[in-house]
Formats: sequence, C-alpha cells, structure tokens
Amino acid sequence: MNIKNLIALIFLFIFILSCNTKEQGHAQSQYSDSVSYYLKIADNDRISKEKRLNYNFKALKLICKQNNDSINRLNLFKIANRFYNIESLENYKKITVQIVNKAKEKNDSLSLVKAYIYLQDYYARKFMSDSSYYYNRKIQQIYFRRNDINNLVTSILNKAILQHNEGDFQGCERSIFQMLSIKEGDNNYEILYQANNLLGIIYGELNEYELSKKHYNKALEIISKNKFPKQTQFTATTLNNLGFLYMSQDHNKAAIQKYLLGLKQKNVFKDRPYIYALLIDNLAYAKFKINDNTDLPFLFYRSLKIRDSLVITPGIITSKIHLSQYYTSKKDTTTALKFAKEAYDLGIQNNLKRDVLQSLQQLSKIDKKNSASYSSEYYRINDSLQLAERKIRNKFARIEFETEELKIEKNKLSAEKTNMLYISEIMILFIIIIFIWGSHINRKKELEFSKKQQKSNEEIYELMLEQQKKIEEGKQVEKKRISQELHDGVMGKLTSIRLNLFILSKKKDTETIEKCLSHINEIQDIEKEIRNIAYDLGKNAFSDNVNFTSIVRNLFTSIESSTGMSFKFNFDDTIRWDLIGDNIKMQIYRILQEALQNINKHANAYNVSLTIKTLHNSIIIKIEDDGIGFEEQKIKKGFGLKNMISRASDINSTIELNSKPGIGTRIKLAIPLDLLNYNTLN
Repeated sequence: MNIKNLIALIFLFIFILSCNTKEQGHAQSQYSDSVSYYLKIADNDRISKEKRLNYNFKALKLICKQNNDSINRLNLFKIANRFYNIESLENYKKITVQIVNKAKEKNDSLSLVKAYIYLQDYYARKFMSDSSYYYNRKIQQIYFRRNDINNLVTSILNKAILQHNEGDFQGCERSIFQMLSIKEGDNNYEILYQANNLLGIIYGELNEYELSKKHYNKALEIISKNKFPKQTQFTATTLNNLGFLYMSQDHNKAAIQKYLLGLKQKNVFKDRPYIYALLIDNLAYAKFKINDNTDLPFLFYRSLKIRDSLVITPGIITSKIHLSQYYTSKKDTTTALKFAKEAYDLGIQNNLKRDVLQSLQQLSKIDKKNSASYSSEYYRINDSLQLAERKIRNKFARIEFETEELKIEKNKLSAEKTNMLYISEIMILFIIIIFIWGSHINRKKELEFSKKQQKSNEEIYELMLEQQKKIEEGKQVEKKRISQELHDGVMGKLTSIRLNLFILSKKKDTETIEKCLSHINEIQDIEKEIRNIAYDLGKNAFSDNVNFTSIVRNLFTSIESSTGMSFKFNFDDTIRWDLIGDNIKMQIYRILQEALQNINKHANAYNVSLTIKTLHNSIIIKIEDDGIGFEEQKIKKGFGLKNMISRASDINSTIELNSKPGIGTRIKLAIPLDLLNYNTLN
C-alpha cells in the first residue's frame, strides 16, 4: 500500500468516526430534550392531573433506558417529585425505592440520604410513624458518618416531631436536648427557635404551663434578636401556640389577644396559609367559648375553606367539629350532626384515631338516641389508641437500639484493642492459676491437719469434726469473696480501661495518646489488686484519710469521656463515712461499680444520677438512668446482679430494682443506721 492510499484511508476513518459521534450526540440531545419536555408538562399545574401523569410516565420510560449515573438519578428524583405533586403517592414511593437501590449500587450517599428523606416524608404523609422513624434513623446514620452536623441536627428535630405526634413526650424532650447538645456553641438560631417552640408544645401537653410559657417567650426572644426570612412566619406560629396554651387554661381573652397579634403579622396568609387558617379557627373557637359570636360562624367557614384547599385532613376535621359545636349551641341539631358525622367519616377514612375520638365525643352529645353506641366506640378506640401508642414507643426504642452504626462499630477492632484483649485474657488466666494453686495449698494443709487429728483420742473426735466443718464453711466464704473481688474489682477496672483505650480506634492524635497512656498506671493498680487477692493481704481501697464520696465520684466520671453519658451527683455531706467500717464501704463501692457496668453495657442511657442521703434512720443510695429499660419479669439474674444482692445481704441491707421499657432503670440500696451502729463499726 503506497503512502497516498494510506493517507486516504486514515481520512476516511476519521470522517466515519466524526459522523458516528455527531449521530450519538444528536441522539443524546434528542433524549435530553424529550425528557425535559415531558417533565415540564408534568410539572404544569394548569394541565389536568391525568395528562400530567401520562407525560411523567413518558419521561420515566426514557429515563429507565439510560445508565445508572448521577444525571439518571437526578431525573428520577424529578419524576418522584412530580408524582408527589400529582398526589400519586404509591408511584412516588416506587420511584424512591428504585433510587435507593441505584444509589446503593453506586455508593452514592448523597442520593441515598435524599431518597431516605423522601421515604420518611411518604410514611409521615401516610401517618405510619414507625416506618417514618425507621428512615429517620437511617438518615441520621448517614449524616453522622459524613460529619454533616447541620443536617444531623435537622434530622433529630424531625425525630422529635415524630415522637411528639405519637405522644412520646419524654423521648421528644430527650431528642431536643440531644439536638441542642450537638449544636452547643453554634449560632444556628433557627434550630434554637425550633427547639424552644417544640419544648413549649411538649410542656403544654404535660400541663407544665409556666415551663411551656417560658420556652414560648424564649422562642419569641430568639425571633426578635435575629433576622429570619419573613416567609417562615415564626412569630405567627409561636403566637398561635401561646394562644392555644392560654386557651387550654381557659384564659380565652388572653388567647384572643395572641391570635389577633399573630394575624397582624405581615403576609401571614400569603406565606403560610395553613398557619393563617389555624389562627382564625383558634380565634373563632376562643370567641365561641366566651359567647362572643362576632364574625361567627364566618371565621370557622373561612378556616375550613383554606384547609380544604390545602388538603390538611386533621385541620378539616377540627374545623368541622368546631362548626358542629357552634351549631349545637344555636340548637341547630341537624347542621351540627351533619358536621360531626363528616368529621367522624374523615377520621375513619384516614385512620386518625385522635380525631375520631373528638368526633365521637361530639356525636354522643348531639345524637342522644345513639349516645350509648358512640360512647362504647369511644372507649374501645381510646383503649386501642393507648395500646398502639405504647407499641409505637417500644418500636421507637427498638429502632434506636438496633442501628447499623452499632454493628459497624463492634466489627471495627483496631490493633490496639486486640492487644488489650490478649493482655486481659493472659491476666485472667494468671489469676485462675493463682486461685488453683492457692486452693491446692489449702487442701494440702487440710489433709495434714486431718492426719494429726486422727492421732488424737476419741474424746476430741467430735471437736475435730466440728472444726473441719468450720474450715469447709470458711473455704466456701473465701471462694465466694475472691470470686466477687475478681468479677467486681479486676474485671470492672479492665472493662473501664478497655473502654477508655477504645478511643484510639477513632482518634490517634498526640493529645488522645497522652490521655490514654495515663491508664498504664491503672493497669499497675490492677496488678497490685491481683497480688492482694492472691496473698490475702486483707488490704482495701478505703483508708481513714481517703474521702469515700470522692472515690465514688471518680468511679462514675472515669468513663464519662469514653461513653458520652452525663452524670449527676447528689450527696448528703452530713453522713459520717469515717465512722462506717471499711468492709461496708467496700461492699457499697462494689455494688455501685456493678450497677455502673450494667448501665454502660445494656442501658443505652444518656443521663445517670446518683443520690446518697439519709432518710428515716437509713442511708439511701439511688442510681437512676434514662436508658431503654426492660421488663423486670423477663430479666434473668446474672452473676453481677446476684453479687449485688449478696453484697447487700452481707451488710444487712435491702436492694430494689425497678425498670420499665422506654423509661429507664432505678436501683435503690437501703442501709439501716441502727444496724451499722456508728460507734462500733471500726
């Protein structure tokens, strides 16, 4: 082939390649144009829903033919949004689940967390709070791994709102304080506002009126000192909540003033029509309660119309119940019954049990013939609602506990932690060898003693048997003591050291390493304690010049940095610990140590309180946590719990354990002072 033919062939190849590239680019352009065109029509709310739905499916058909890349996932989000706007919620969910799978396939955490937010909103819209809560936890995990504090706090706020809606007020309160602790020192005033506004709602529900008012006023103060976008209408929202607080206390005139002030906020109807509807409905109801019929029932109908246009079902039900009450007062039973039945039917259709209960209350007042039937249904639904709320709170607790984050952390063992485990196993083995050797020596001495006694006459034979019996009893007591010391003392300290050194798996900066090196001295202390046990030196941790309360405080705070738990102490300074025997103080210390280990291992608590006081001639020690709790009848008494009971018995004391799922656990130790006898303890 000559050079001219070769050059011609090269130019021909370049020409063909160029044509193919242009064709592909043209096809891609046609695809993009078609998708954009279909999505634009599907987003046009002036077109019928059927037509918008049809064009959304056309766009989806084209998108599904493309590769799984970022543009493909972005377009699927647009498809999902349009399904949501058209009220095609099942298609919205179906597309969102598809995005989840595609995001997982490409390890796209941003798309994944956005899809989880969509699913959280879907289940919230369906009033399926447990599923919404489940996806909220997944959202938090992703933001936690990405160290995205702002979005993490927002997700915790959403969790708190879910907990409030399900009547889990304590859980809601904990979530808010968790959120505030994460944002401590940050100038995110919107989060501070939302937290205080929600705390005001919670305390109002709990009839803590002054505390509720305090947080509402704090929310208003935050608004006044910071420039929030006017569209948020935070002032109108909080004034409405404050008005409702007054109305719940039957201070209706004060409530009316707050509602009117809220309605005066600029553009409240334009920016937040649902807040406007809430304000005028509450204003109308407050007027109705003081027999002021000015602008009634116009305000009720105005609110109903707005809520109906926004499809706010709970609000529609409330408006209809208020109208029913109004017409009842006017003795127009027909109209009153009509609105009450409509409210009842809406509540049943949407499974809104609280609204159904309000409707049944109103129906039983109007329809006297069927009053007994309505009352019976009311009590049945009320009982099932309380049971459902308890189940939901338990589900929330299980979702909190069973997180993937905990499983991941358990599987991520660093080399430092592995080495510590090996060292711990070797030390335990060494302790066992010492124990066996000591037991062997004791048995040898017992045999020698028996041989000598056998040479004695029959006159002292019964005495020998009695002595032998006492030796056996002493041996069992000693075994029990050593076993308890090993479990409560050595194992407890080793666990504490392991937890403190575990931070090296997350941080390896110089400051962290220096803090962790300090625990080498604690290992030396453990060696000393093992030596003391082995040779039965009879020394203990308490001497007359050591402050007992300081030792107890150090026990609790030593693991604070590694666990994140917060400790609160309340000590009675009048207790004369110097007059209490060392053995008794040691037993108290071991009981506290075991309780603390159980809280750390099982409770998943945020806060722990320790109270030591005198009451009715006894020293009372209480340890309380706000963890997940448990059902007392189902808990098995392990070695640690048996030790606590045994130690309490040894010092003539009583110990009580109370716990409920989702509430926390309380341990109470009562030590009678008359049994201690201050004057003879030492």
